[in-house]
Amino acid sequence: MFGYTGKILHVNLTDHTLEVEEPSEQFYRDYVGGSLMGLYYLWKHTPQGVDAFDPRNTLALMTSAATGLPISGQSRCTAVCKSPTTQGVADSQAGGYWPAELKFAGFDGVVVHGASDTPVYLTIIEGDAKLHAADHLWGKTTLEVDKILQEELGDKKIEIAQIGPAGEKMARFGAIMNMSNRAWGRTGTGAVMGSKKLKAIVVRGTTKVQPADKKRLQTISRMGGKELKPSGMAAFGKYGTAGVVLPQQGDGGLPSYNWDTGVMSLEDAEMISGERLYDEILGGAADGKQKNKGRDTCFACTVRCKRVVDSEWQGNKLIPEYGGPEYETIATFGSYCGISDLHAVTYANQLCNEYGVDTISCGATISWAMECYENGVITKEETGGVELNYGNAEAMIEMLKMTLNREGFGDVLAEGSAAAADRLGKGHEYLLTIKGQELPAHMPQVKRSLGVIYAVNPFGADHQSSEHDPAYEEPYYEGTPEWTGYKRFLNQIGLDKPMHSYDLDEEKINYALTTQYTYSMADTMSVCQFVYGASWQLFGPQSMADLHSAATGWEMSVDEMQAAGRKRLNLMRAYNAREGLTRDNDTLPKKLFKKALAGGKSDGMVLDRAEFEHGLDMYYAQAGWSADTGTPTRATLEDCDLGWVADDLGL
Repeated sequence: MFGYTGKILHVNLTDHTLEVEEPSEQFYRDYVGGSLMGLYYLWKHTPQGVDAFDPRNTLALMTSAATGLPISGQSRCTAVCKSPTTQGVADSQAGGYWPAELKFAGFDGVVVHGASDTPVYLTIIEGDAKLHAADHLWGKTTLEVDKILQEELGDKKIEIAQIGPAGEKMARFGAIMNMSNRAWGRTGTGAVMGSKKLKAIVVRGTTKVQPADKKRLQTISRMGGKELKPSGMAAFGKYGTAGVVLPQQGDGGLPSYNWDTGVMSLEDAEMISGERLYDEILGGAADGKQKNKGRDTCFACTVRCKRVVDSEWQGNKLIPEYGGPEYETIATFGSYCGISDLHAVTYANQLCNEYGVDTISCGATISWAMECYENGVITKEETGGVELNYGNAEAMIEMLKMTLNREGFGDVLAEGSAAAADRLGKGHEYLLTIKGQELPAHMPQVKRSLGVIYAVNPFGADHQSSEHDPAYEEPYYEGTPEWTGYKRFLNQIGLDKPMHSYDLDEEKINYALTTQYTYSMADTMSVCQFVYGASWQLFGPQSMADLHSAATGWEMSVDEMQAAGRKRLNLMRAYNAREGLTRDNDTLPKKLFKKALAGGKSDGMVLDRAEFEHGLDMYYAQAGWSADTGTPTRATLEDCDLGWVADDLGL
């Protein structure tokens, strides 16, 4: 086979045994890689109904055929397991150099079974896999572990996927980290890795990935290079996702003060903007992998969007290796908390990367606690004397440190806001969670179809599971004279009827579901959604299909690509149904229906329950899911070549 290594490593931590599986070509054709392949192993190896922290919960990390090829946006890997936050499927992607290096080391993926009695780490070097004692690494932060293992193994070019102290202590939003700043962030995969006492997976190899058609691959790559500037990706590289802070503010969609409003004051929003981040805090990468101001990159990617900071906050050094904050982090620790101190927000991002947690859930949990504190639901005595008022950067950092170390009230918050409210028996009216997981920083009040996607998404609310409403509205759809990517890319998947951003009808649901299949395929192909996507990215759906065809030699059409994305989505929903999740779990926080936003362009906006439920009905009908349960029908699963899943579910 081309593209793939043809090998999957199975690691049993209970008895410390290793086994190499060599799947058939048909298996790779059927499950492609990334998320879909990881889901297959989760279903087959994790018994129904087990707790997320049970040793029988399977953790799979999977790449795909394009991973490691010399083209932008391919060095991604998906982590899949049962989630300790949602109790359904956990699914998270990360970039950097680790995914490509795993392929160079000789494997397409790693499946972790069981749990060790004592801390261990795994090395996969030039095809040789070994387990090692990790007692000396336990309790160490991510950068400390990077340096210890580089010296211990005598190689500074190793790549390390690891958990920090928060994952060891099973903070439910614990993340798996690589490069000390790339995170498998959402859904608690780091907490699951911590429950297995697996501290790190070290990879190193020199066997390059061989594509089936090098010339075709080069053609796609050259096209991307030519479109870098006209597509807007050059500006994206300069400011990163932080560049959307001010546009979100202008649209009334910058969640602020735990979502009481979609705006801060303009002065405060400018203080945490991507432009200010670029001007004031970005520095040079300490590892020498980039030369542009404050910009790092993933393997072979020309976009170079990763922030690198070099400054300080109240005497605390902002360390370049820990990277800089993305938009979601700026929002959750900034606008969610009413904080306009960009240096404090950047330091919060550093602490999260140092200890290994999802910045979205962590920051949003603290903002929930702030609203509870502001309304007297949580008292100063409960917080251990910390005055959790909005805008109090010092208190935010102090409570963050307590949460990362599970100290005092931080032990409660390390469970996440939904579980914290249950544990305290109060504060539920201020929750902003779906399936137990905190909302990312894009507001359904101003992006209506995104609200439906938030609700139905199998692993909780996610802003990278479909295209957002404005991309199907003028003038975005038409693009600019230099760049018509919005229209051209959307037309490739049959979307040609743009409408108003606030509409929620059959066509808008079709748009949401169709682009959800595209994003689902991106996670299955293990490519970056900021480079490959449905409308505004550097590469569109056709290029994604061409890339897989060039890598494998198996010709793939856009329709077949969409079908693979649909298959992955339906397998996830079927897994959730197996674990007891139903339509009742497909809802939005009550606060969004009860409290109108105040201020800015979104002033007075509040979601309508009837409109939302009608949106769900339309979505289920188009997706082929039961209107009563939200479970894919047998006909839908069979159409996705998942008849065996329907059999397992008794459909």
